[in-house]
Amino acid sequence: MGKFLGRKPKPGSNPASEDTKYVNYDDTSEFQKHDLYQKGVNQMASEKLEDAIRSFELALRIDPKYVDSWIKKGYAHFHLGQYPVAISSYNKAIDIDLNNGEAWNLKGLAYYRMNNYEKAVEACEKAIDINPNDGMSWYNKACYLTVVGKVEEGMDIEVVVLESIRQGYNHVGKIVWVTGMDRLEVEEAFMRLSMKGLTVKKQRKEIHGFFTSKEEYYELVKEIADKVGVSKRVGLFGYSKEVSAPVQQLRDIIEIIGRAKESVEKGDVNVTIECFDQLINPTKHGTAMIEEFFDEHRDLRLFQIRLKDKGNEYLNSHKPDLIKLLTDIETKMRTGPVSRSTYD
Repeated sequence: MGKFLGRKPKPGSNPASEDTKYVNYDDTSEFQKHDLYQKGVNQMASEKLEDAIRSFELALRIDPKYVDSWIKKGYAHFHLGQYPVAISSYNKAIDIDLNNGEAWNLKGLAYYRMNNYEKAVEACEKAIDINPNDGMSWYNKACYLTVVGKVEEGMDIEVVVLESIRQGYNHVGKIVWVTGMDRLEVEEAFMRLSMKGLTVKKQRKEIHGFFTSKEEYYELVKEIADKVGVSKRVGLFGYSKEVSAPVQQLRDIIEIIGRAKESVEKGDVNVTIECFDQLINPTKHGTAMIEEFFDEHRDLRLFQIRLKDKGNEYLNSHKPDLIKLLTDIETKMRTGPVSRSTYD
């Protein structure tokens, strides 16, 4: 018992006794820090962010070089909107482990939320240097560059190709025909995108009379496709199945938001979840929401997850937050330039 608590065994005792196993102080500390870390993770899952931060800080008192606790502490501060503190925590993790790509990528996201796009790009570039196959870091970098209008040499073609795939033009010939780019440039862009983990090459059988052939085409990796949505082109002239956002889709979204606000006020969790799904799902209105309201789309998705997990209790305790988010989206839609051109 004395050894377990960090005290030396009494003289004459036999620490190697067959019936007794002693745990040294270092083993005890290791157990305690992992226990506190896991407690913090569980508290984050329950949205007790302040409690989670305290747990991570206690773990860091035991081991100030516990990288995972620094990262999770930063993430908790991030969700509280405390972006400078989050960056400070990520910097602590990076000071300990310079090659921690997760810390660099999350640091970039915090800078993005602070509208410091240049530092966001720099952080993404560090993450990419550490892991050139990290698809999300490449995608985030492209998004940040687009925001500041600095799509770098080489990446401009890749962005065009990515957007072409998202719009349903999924093989080299189609993209060359639609964009007018050189075929070799498109092929090289596909090669780079595949190496970066953003696209995957696939094959399908084509039947021509008595003969069959294999056609190569490309898809966005699932992680990216789930985030930005995709269009599928059908028919002889390749018409898209999706209706463009500036016309009927915006009207539909405003109608859905109205139903969602009404269901929140009534405390109807099932209808609220159904409305949120229509706003989030890429096969419904998710693509338009991502393009026009990226941050709000993310918030809706987080609220939907929590509503599914916690039901009416969560709905009733977060009514003001839900109503505010929906009202903000509706206001932007009704007063924005796209909406004005739609309703004029």
